[in-house]
Amino acid sequence: MTFVVGENCIKCKHTDCVEVCPVDCFYEGPNFLVIHPDECIDCALCEPECPVDAIFSEDELPEDQQVFLELNAELAEIWPNITEMKEPPADAEEWAGVEGKLQHLER
Repeated sequence: MTFVVGENCIKCKHTDCVEVCPVDCFYEGPNFLVIHPDECIDCALCEPECPVDAIFSEDELPEDQQVFLELNAELAEIWPNITEMKEPPADAEEWAGVEGKLQHLER
């Protein structure tokens, strides 16, 4: 099993989760983070660190966010690894909780 970064991370991209990951399985895109499913050890340390509740256990991924399981796997193969916390985008708070952000995902 793996953890999955879901829709609420898009345009928020807080990196608190990256700091606590013992296996460095996070990858960074222009406005979104993903978890590499083959590297995640299911330790659950990242989930409570996300200030916008964008990280889910694979078996608790909401039905309307199932596409993110595949997106995390796909994008982790092409985006660079991130291992240290960074400042979130200046407008991150404006995007927190906004629905329908998938259309804003930058690859």
